[in-house]
Amino acid sequence: MSQKWPLRCLTLLSKAHRESGSARGNGGEGRNGKLNLFYNTIIPTAYENCNRKPERRSRKTNLMTNIISQAPQNNQETWANLEDYTRDLVGDGKEVYVVMGSYGVGGTGTNGSAQTIDNGRVTVPGRIWKMLVVLEEGEGDQQGINTSTRVIAVDTPNSNTVRPDWGSYRTSVDAIEQATGYDLLSALPAQVQQALERQVDTGPTR
Repeated sequence: MSQKWPLRCLTLLSKAHRESGSARGNGGEGRNGKLNLFYNTIIPTAYENCNRKPERRSRKTNLMTNIISQAPQNNQETWANLEDYTRDLVGDGKEVYVVMGSYGVGGTGTNGSAQTIDNGRVTVPGRIWKMLVVLEEGEGDQQGINTSTRVIAVDTPNSNTVRPDWGSYRTSVDAIEQATGYDLLSALPAQVQQALERQVDTGPTR
């Protein structure tokens, strides 16, 4: 059975987040962490459990079970460029719902290829993906989504040879669902969900 990820469970970046400084991701932190024997960076993923109180959501989001090993080049260039573009969207008055994750086993970092780190206790993913739903700032976000809503899906190799241009890794939500088994945007009407998930974004990247 696939795991459903309705819009209400995604992390929202809005103008309020930007002004408080919390819109910036954690991708540049933890470069010298003891856990990270293979990669230079470990980051918490964007997904939060929407069924818990805020303080419990925060604790769950930052648990080690919700952290992935990411190749330095992927994190510090490709991923950072996508995060910068997301912040630019928010600065232009948009709201952006963000969900990310990983799948597969085995990546290539500074010290070469590996399938695990920390004596086999942490799996190194093969791919890292992200989905953005871009909306106008305001209330009633889910009701405002239609077949013309911009949805950006990106799927990158977890490798130090990754290109810095995140736009070249754009794909469809359908492709990410097929690779991961997730059912994204499952709270939307079926017709809208299907239309958004099969398209590949061709909008600006900077």
